[in-house]
Amino acid sequence: MQSLINHLNQLQELVLIRDEHRMTGDGTHMERLNESIDQLTDRLPPDVKSLYQRLYKKDHIVMAPMYNGCCAICGMRMPISQVQAVRLCKQIQNCPSCARVLFEEADAPRWVGDAPSRTEPRKAGISRFSAESLMLPSLKGTTGAEVIVELAQAMEERRFVSGADRLIEAALEREAVLSTAMENGLAFPHVRGVEGGGLTLALGVSKKGVRFDDAGSVVNIVFFITIPTAVSAFYLRLMSGLTETFLKEQNREAILLAETPEQLWKALTKATRYAIK
Repeated sequence: MQSLINHLNQLQELVLIRDEHRMTGDGTHMERLNESIDQLTDRLPPDVKSLYQRLYKKDHIVMAPMYNGCCAICGMRMPISQVQAVRLCKQIQNCPSCARVLFEEADAPRWVGDAPSRTEPRKAGISRFSAESLMLPSLKGTTGAEVIVELAQAMEERRFVSGADRLIEAALEREAVLSTAMENGLAFPHVRGVEGGGLTLALGVSKKGVRFDDAGSVVNIVFFITIPTAVSAFYLRLMSGLTETFLKEQNREAILLAETPEQLWKALTKATRYAIK
Protein backbone atom coordinates (compact mmCIF):
# COMPACT_ATOMS: atom_id res chain seq x y z
CA MET A 1 0.00 0.00 0.00
CA GLN A 2 2.88 2.39 0.70
CA SER A 3 4.04 2.01 -2.90
CA LEU A 4 0.56 3.02 -4.07
CA ILE A 5 0.60 6.11 -1.83
CA ASN A 6 4.01 7.01 -3.25
CA HIS A 7 2.63 6.52 -6.76
CA LEU A 8 -0.29 8.86 -6.06
CA ASN A 9 2.01 11.47 -4.55
CA GLN A 10 4.25 11.30 -7.60
CA LEU A 11 1.23 11.72 -9.84
CA GLN A 12 -0.01 14.71 -7.87
CA GLU A 13 3.41 16.37 -8.00
CA LEU A 14 3.49 16.01 -11.78
CA VAL A 15 0.02 17.56 -12.03
CA LEU A 16 1.12 20.52 -9.91
CA ILE A 17 4.30 20.92 -11.97
CA ARG A 18 2.10 21.04 -15.07
CA ASP A 19 -0.07 23.70 -13.42
CA GLU A 20 3.08 25.76 -12.70
CA HIS A 21 4.33 25.32 -16.25
CA ARG A 22 0.96 26.32 -17.68
CA MET A 23 0.97 29.55 -15.65
CA THR A 24 4.60 30.64 -15.89
CA GLY A 25 6.31 28.52 -18.55
CA ASP A 26 6.43 28.74 -22.32
CA GLY A 27 4.53 25.50 -22.87
CA THR A 28 7.44 23.64 -24.43
CA HIS A 29 7.28 20.80 -21.88
CA MET A 30 3.49 20.43 -21.74
CA GLU A 31 3.32 17.41 -24.04
CA ARG A 32 5.96 15.52 -22.06
CA LEU A 33 4.21 16.30 -18.76
CA ASN A 34 0.83 15.24 -20.13
CA GLU A 35 2.27 11.92 -21.33
CA SER A 36 3.89 11.22 -17.95
CA ILE A 37 0.67 12.06 -16.10
CA ASP A 38 -1.40 9.82 -18.38
CA GLN A 39 1.04 6.94 -17.95
CA LEU A 40 1.00 7.18 -14.14
CA THR A 41 -2.78 7.47 -14.10
CA ASP A 42 -3.21 4.40 -16.32
CA ARG A 43 -0.98 2.33 -14.01
CA LEU A 44 -3.32 2.82 -11.05
CA PRO A 45 -5.56 -0.10 -10.04
CA PRO A 46 -9.04 0.44 -11.55
CA ASP A 47 -10.77 1.26 -8.24
CA VAL A 48 -8.04 3.68 -7.18
CA LYS A 49 -7.99 5.28 -10.63
CA SER A 50 -11.73 5.87 -10.40
CA LEU A 51 -11.34 7.42 -6.93
CA TYR A 52 -8.45 9.58 -8.09
CA GLN A 53 -10.37 10.89 -11.12
CA ARG A 54 -13.44 11.75 -9.00
CA LEU A 55 -11.31 13.71 -6.55
CA TYR A 56 -9.26 15.36 -9.33
CA LYS A 57 -12.43 16.81 -10.88
CA LYS A 58 -13.02 18.71 -7.64
CA ASP A 59 -9.44 19.86 -6.99
CA HIS A 60 -5.96 19.07 -8.28
CA ILE A 61 -4.86 18.46 -4.67
CA VAL A 62 -5.98 14.86 -4.20
CA MET A 63 -3.45 13.80 -1.55
CA ALA A 64 -3.62 15.27 1.95
CA PRO A 65 -0.78 14.92 4.47
CA MET A 66 -1.89 14.11 8.00
CA TYR A 67 -0.21 16.52 10.43
CA ASN A 68 -0.66 16.25 14.22
CA GLY A 69 -3.65 13.99 13.67
CA CYS A 70 -5.38 16.45 11.31
CA CYS A 71 -5.91 16.71 7.58
CA ALA A 72 -3.38 19.35 6.51
CA ILE A 73 -5.73 20.60 3.79
CA CYS A 74 -9.09 21.12 5.52
CA GLY A 75 -7.96 20.93 9.16
CA MET A 76 -10.32 18.08 10.12
CA ARG A 77 -9.13 16.26 13.25
CA MET A 78 -9.10 12.51 12.69
CA PRO A 79 -10.50 9.97 15.14
CA ILE A 80 -7.68 8.11 16.90
CA SER A 81 -8.63 4.91 15.09
CA GLN A 82 -8.24 6.58 11.69
CA VAL A 83 -4.93 8.22 12.68
CA GLN A 84 -3.65 4.74 13.46
CA ALA A 85 -5.07 3.36 10.21
CA VAL A 86 -3.28 6.06 8.18
CA ARG A 87 -0.02 5.20 9.93
CA LEU A 88 -0.45 1.46 9.37
CA CYS A 89 -1.07 2.19 5.66
CA LYS A 90 -2.86 -1.09 4.92
CA GLN A 91 -5.66 0.48 2.89
CA ILE A 92 -6.57 3.89 1.48
CA GLN A 93 -7.95 6.29 4.07
CA ASN A 94 -10.00 9.32 3.04
CA CYS A 95 -10.49 12.48 5.08
CA PRO A 96 -14.06 12.41 6.50
CA SER A 97 -14.43 16.10 5.61
CA CYS A 98 -12.73 16.81 2.25
CA ALA A 99 -12.47 13.15 1.04
CA ARG A 100 -8.82 13.52 0.00
CA VAL A 101 -6.49 10.54 0.38
CA LEU A 102 -4.63 10.77 3.67
CA PHE A 103 -0.99 9.85 4.21
CA GLU A 104 1.75 10.58 6.73
CA GLU A 105 5.49 11.15 6.24
CA ALA A 106 7.17 10.87 9.62
CA ASP A 107 10.52 12.24 8.42
CA ALA A 108 9.15 15.11 6.31
CA PRO A 109 10.63 18.60 6.90
CA ARG A 110 8.41 20.82 9.07
CA TRP A 111 7.79 24.51 9.52
CA VAL A 112 9.20 25.47 12.94
CA GLY A 113 8.97 29.27 12.86
CA ASP A 114 7.44 31.35 15.63
CA ALA A 115 3.68 31.77 15.38
CA PRO A 116 2.68 35.46 15.21
CA SER A 117 1.47 36.99 18.44
CA ARG A 118 -2.12 38.17 18.57
CA THR A 119 -0.91 41.53 19.86
CA GLU A 120 1.49 42.10 16.95
CA PRO A 121 0.35 44.09 13.91
CA ARG A 122 -0.65 41.83 11.05
CA LYS A 123 2.12 41.49 8.48
CA ALA A 124 1.50 42.46 4.88
CA GLY A 125 3.06 41.73 1.51
CA ILE A 126 6.22 39.67 1.22
CA SER A 127 6.87 39.97 4.98
CA ARG A 128 4.12 37.39 5.53
CA PHE A 129 6.40 34.77 3.99
CA SER A 130 9.95 35.94 4.50
CA ALA A 131 12.30 38.04 6.63
CA GLU A 132 15.57 39.92 6.46
CA SER A 133 17.33 36.93 8.02
CA LEU A 134 16.42 34.87 4.93
CA MET A 135 18.18 37.23 2.52
CA LEU A 136 21.50 35.96 1.10
CA PRO A 137 23.01 38.72 -1.08
CA SER A 138 26.21 36.83 -1.91
CA LEU A 139 25.62 33.19 -2.78
CA LYS A 140 28.80 31.12 -2.78
CA GLY A 141 27.53 28.26 -4.94
CA THR A 142 28.18 28.06 -8.67
CA THR A 143 25.54 25.43 -9.54
CA GLY A 144 21.83 25.08 -8.92
CA ALA A 145 22.40 22.22 -6.49
CA GLU A 146 24.94 24.22 -4.47
CA VAL A 147 22.72 27.27 -4.05
CA ILE A 148 19.74 25.09 -3.10
CA VAL A 149 21.93 23.64 -0.33
CA GLU A 150 22.87 27.17 0.83
CA LEU A 151 19.30 28.39 0.93
CA ALA A 152 17.86 25.27 2.59
CA GLN A 153 20.55 25.34 5.27
CA ALA A 154 19.85 29.03 5.87
CA MET A 155 16.18 28.25 6.46
CA GLU A 156 17.10 25.60 9.03
CA GLU A 157 19.81 27.67 10.73
CA ARG A 158 17.43 30.65 11.09
CA ARG A 159 14.86 28.28 12.58
CA PHE A 160 12.12 28.60 10.00
CA VAL A 161 12.07 25.01 8.74
CA SER A 162 13.49 21.72 10.00
CA GLY A 163 15.22 18.98 8.03
CA ALA A 164 17.50 20.80 5.58
CA ASP A 165 18.77 17.49 4.19
CA ARG A 166 15.24 16.42 3.29
CA LEU A 167 14.50 19.86 1.84
CA ILE A 168 17.57 19.61 -0.39
CA GLU A 169 16.69 16.08 -1.51
CA ALA A 170 13.10 17.05 -2.34
CA ALA A 171 14.11 20.25 -4.16
CA LEU A 172 16.64 18.43 -6.31
CA GLU A 173 14.10 15.72 -7.15
CA ARG A 174 11.71 18.47 -8.24
CA GLU A 175 14.40 20.11 -10.40
CA ALA A 176 15.14 16.76 -12.06
CA VAL A 177 11.57 16.65 -13.40
CA LEU A 178 11.58 20.18 -14.84
CA SER A 179 13.99 23.02 -14.09
CA THR A 180 12.51 26.04 -12.31
CA ALA A 181 14.96 28.38 -14.04
CA MET A 182 13.21 31.07 -16.06
CA GLU A 183 14.03 34.01 -18.26
CA ASN A 184 15.73 37.13 -16.88
CA GLY A 185 18.03 35.13 -14.61
CA LEU A 186 15.33 33.96 -12.18
CA ALA A 187 14.80 30.54 -10.58
CA PHE A 188 12.14 29.25 -8.20
CA PRO A 189 13.29 25.96 -6.59
CA HIS A 190 10.74 24.80 -4.06
CA VAL A 191 9.54 21.99 -1.81
CA ARG A 192 5.89 21.16 -1.30
CA GLY A 193 4.44 19.48 1.78
CA VAL A 194 6.31 21.39 4.51
CA GLU A 195 3.47 21.43 7.03
CA GLY A 196 3.00 23.06 10.41
CA GLY A 197 2.88 26.72 9.44
CA GLY A 198 3.01 29.07 6.52
CA LEU A 199 4.78 29.33 3.21
CA THR A 200 8.41 30.41 3.64
CA LEU A 201 10.65 32.20 1.12
CA ALA A 202 14.42 32.69 1.12
CA LEU A 203 16.14 34.84 -1.50
CA GLY A 204 19.69 34.32 -2.74
CA VAL A 205 21.64 36.46 -5.21
CA SER A 206 24.69 35.66 -7.30
CA LYS A 207 26.11 38.64 -9.17
CA LYS A 208 28.40 36.41 -11.26
CA GLY A 209 25.57 34.03 -12.10
CA VAL A 210 24.92 30.37 -11.36
CA ARG A 211 24.78 27.56 -13.94
CA PHE A 212 21.46 26.37 -12.62
CA ASP A 213 20.61 23.28 -14.69
CA ASP A 214 21.90 20.85 -17.30
CA ALA A 215 20.56 23.12 -20.05
CA GLY A 216 23.08 25.75 -18.95
CA SER A 217 20.54 28.30 -17.71
CA VAL A 218 22.41 31.13 -15.98
CA VAL A 219 20.59 32.48 -12.95
CA ASN A 220 21.31 35.47 -10.70
CA ILE A 221 18.23 35.63 -8.48
CA VAL A 222 17.03 32.47 -6.71
CA PHE A 223 13.80 32.25 -4.69
CA PHE A 224 13.76 29.09 -2.55
CA ILE A 225 10.26 28.40 -1.25
CA THR A 226 8.75 25.81 1.09
CA ILE A 227 5.03 25.29 0.58
CA PRO A 228 2.38 23.75 2.84
CA THR A 229 0.19 21.53 0.67
CA ALA A 230 -2.93 23.56 1.48
CA VAL A 231 -1.51 26.71 -0.15
CA SER A 232 -0.30 25.16 -3.40
CA ALA A 233 -2.78 27.27 -5.37
CA PHE A 234 -1.63 30.43 -3.62
CA TYR A 235 1.98 29.55 -4.45
CA LEU A 236 1.12 29.78 -8.15
CA ARG A 237 -0.20 33.32 -7.62
CA LEU A 238 2.89 34.24 -5.61
CA MET A 239 5.19 32.87 -8.29
CA SER A 240 3.23 34.76 -10.96
CA GLY A 241 3.52 37.99 -8.95
CA LEU A 242 7.26 37.57 -8.47
CA THR A 243 7.76 36.77 -12.15
CA GLU A 244 5.80 39.84 -13.19
CA THR A 245 7.72 42.02 -10.73
CA PHE A 246 11.14 40.93 -11.92
CA LEU A 247 10.35 41.16 -15.60
CA LYS A 248 11.18 44.83 -14.97
CA GLU A 249 14.88 45.45 -15.33
CA GLN A 250 14.99 48.16 -12.67
CA ASN A 251 13.67 45.72 -10.05
CA ARG A 252 16.29 43.10 -10.96
CA GLU A 253 19.03 45.74 -10.86
CA ALA A 254 17.95 46.86 -7.37
CA ILE A 255 18.21 43.26 -6.14
CA LEU A 256 21.65 42.75 -7.74
CA LEU A 257 23.01 46.00 -6.28
CA ALA A 258 22.21 44.99 -2.67
CA GLU A 259 25.32 44.21 -0.63
CA THR A 260 23.80 43.31 2.74
CA PRO A 261 20.75 41.32 3.92
CA GLU A 262 19.16 44.60 5.04
CA GLN A 263 19.62 46.20 1.61
CA LEU A 264 18.35 43.08 -0.14
CA TRP A 265 15.27 42.95 2.10
CA LYS A 266 14.50 46.61 1.40
CA ALA A 267 14.89 46.06 -2.35
CA LEU A 268 12.61 43.01 -2.28
CA THR A 269 9.86 44.62 -0.20
CA LYS A 270 9.92 47.77 -2.35
CA ALA A 271 9.81 45.85 -5.64
CA THR A 272 6.92 43.61 -4.53
CA ARG A 273 4.81 46.13 -2.59
CA TYR A 274 2.08 46.20 -5.25
CA ALA A 275 2.40 42.72 -6.77
CA ILE A 276 2.41 40.71 -3.50
CA LYS A 277 -0.52 41.47 -1.20
